[in-house]
Amino acid sequence: MTEDEKQAIRQRFDKAVNMDIADLSSWLKTKPSKAVGWPKNRGPDEESVGHASGRHIVRILKSKAGDLTEADYKHMRKVAGFVARHLKQRPAGDVSHTRWRHSLMNWGHDPLQ
Repeated sequence: MTEDEKQAIRQRFDKAVNMDIADLSSWLKTKPSKAVGWPKNRGPDEESVGHASGRHIVRILKSKAGDLTEADYKHMRKVAGFVARHLKQRPAGDVSHTRWRHSLMNWGHDPLQ
């Protein structure tokens, strides 16, 4: 991955993730955060893909740019794509307490911000 590609990914990621470390970390501890998304291994008590993504996003946000791995950049690309796709699926009406919003928040984006 070239430096230009990394920079482009970082810009898309920074645009997609609008929650800061403290807000995202706090959100990931809540019941609504744990109640949405697809389980990674399909077990009833398994962490969802989105919740695991949120934990990875927190690690990325805490890291210095020079310490990010290729896996981090791949995840950043995945996050930007997820957020872009799901924003296009916004349901009608008040989304404050919807699974749609909660899912996006697991991926670091609060559509109400």
